Amino acid sequence: MGNVIVVPAGLPRTGADPDAVDAFFSTRGDLVGIGSLLTPAAWALATLFGAGAVRALWRSERARTEAWSLLGFAGITLQNAAFAGVIAIRLALASTAADGTEASAGLWALHDALFTLNGTFLALALVGLSIGGRHAGIIRPWHHVLGLASATLLFTSATLTPLVIDHNGPLGLLGLAGWLLWVVWVVAYGIVLVRLERDRDARSREAARQAHGDAR
Repeated sequence: MGNVIVVPAGLPRTGADPDAVDAFFSTRGDLVGIGSLLTPAAWALATLFGAGAVRALWRSERARTEAWSLLGFAGITLQNAAFAGVIAIRLALASTAADGTEASAGLWALHDALFTLNGTFLALALVGLSIGGRHAGIIRPWHHVLGLASATLLFTSATLTPLVIDHNGPLGLLGLAGWLLWVVWVVAYGIVLVRLERDRDARSREAARQAHGDAR
């Protein structure tokens, strides 16, 4: 969620020149701090989303002796941890930007590596919950394909991390495209889980009314 604030403000791209990094964090440090305020809530919501997905899928997965939902939940948990490191580095850059480009260069290189490698964990979440959701019949084929396409782009970007960092070019767009597909995928999956919960509540109320009527 913090990216919604810092990216439009001009957050340097992966592999950016240290001078550009230093200039951004020395002049936009306040926005970095504001963006970081949103991330704990985002991590909590992501964890709740993963737990909700496991709840929705686990019963049918046990019957099939599968555990795709657990793979997805593990991916979400790991990406939360990795992105905590990304946010911590950004805050460190904002507080040390005045110390010169040498400090910024080292921190930004670590930021780029961790940010790009984080695609591995997003890919795990996408694969696990897309396959699990499709096997359980709660998501549509297009949603399943969207998740696997996003996972492919993100995992490819993570695999090519050294090239993505060292070469400004189209390789950096792999992760961006994968992340945009991830946003669409997770919003659509969230809607599915809300509808499932609503239907479950409606069935519970109907069963309670029938039981009350039979008792009378």
